[in-house]
Amino acid sequence: MADVAGLAGVSHQTVSRVLNNPDVVRPETRRRVEEAIRALGYRRNTAARALRTRQTGLIGVVNSGEARFGPAHMTMAIEEAARQSGYATTMTVVRDAKDSTVETVLEFFLEHRVDGIIVIAPVTAVAAAANQLVGQLPVVLVAAGLRPTSGLRVVGIDQELGAALATRHLLELGHRQVLHVSGPDDWFDARSRIAGWRCALESAGVEVPAPVTGGWDAADGHRVACRLIDQRRVPTAVFAANDLMALGMIRAFHEAGLRVPDDVSVVGFDDAEGTGYFSPPLTTVRQPFSDVGRAAIHAFLQAVGGEPSDAETIAPELVVRESSGPPPRV
Repeated sequence: MADVAGLAGVSHQTVSRVLNNPDVVRPETRRRVEEAIRALGYRRNTAARALRTRQTGLIGVVNSGEARFGPAHMTMAIEEAARQSGYATTMTVVRDAKDSTVETVLEFFLEHRVDGIIVIAPVTAVAAAANQLVGQLPVVLVAAGLRPTSGLRVVGIDQELGAALATRHLLELGHRQVLHVSGPDDWFDARSRIAGWRCALESAGVEVPAPVTGGWDAADGHRVACRLIDQRRVPTAVFAANDLMALGMIRAFHEAGLRVPDDVSVVGFDDAEGTGYFSPPLTTVRQPFSDVGRAAIHAFLQAVGGEPSDAETIAPELVVRESSGPPPRV
């Protein structure tokens, strides 16, 4: 840093301000310092900085090892938001809440001297593990439908609202039969989407059928749709818990000679890449993962700083395309 200061013709403190709080430095001075940094190939000594500040600039991230759309995109969003805030991430996978698993994870993070932990918890087992980490390090939980507790901050996407938006859209088109094909029971997202769908139907005074448990894969949606077709129980509208199941259902309806949306409307959830190119293009609910990533980092910084924080829930967005339309005329 002294070499950079000498080349730029400024003080050591000015170089430090350019690195840590550049907005307080005059543009011309900042430009000279930045040019000197590039010319000398200067890099921060992160080990020395950690000794001085007692912070490593490292965030531990826990996920369930799921490569599915939601958890994978949430992981990427948090990593990107961390990098934009000057942090790096180190990751580990937790699939259960056993004491031995949690102890191993905690030891791993303590060895790496992380400043805190962000837990991506799509399933109940990972959320239970997160609760066991509280008190050791600042912990932020990314999950749907959970409330913060002492020492545990929560951020997430309002899955209930997303499901309600999808269901109300179908009701406003005139449907009075809206079946929900749900995700696995141990997923918080799946539970919240059931709750949002049910609430929208009850508010409209429409009969609430029992949801059909599907899964997350296209094959699950195809299987459920085939069973409905065989039993002659195809409703006028289906809200599938994710886009892949919606895709499988559209395929099964096509194979049976049913037209989407003329005979049955289909709405998904996620707005996964390519849903605008389904046949027909899929009406779905878009999840703002980047916003949640930034909110998670903000909650993390508040936790590290000892600041109070409430749960932060980000609203999703309904994306209307051609797979939904009015019910068929009788």
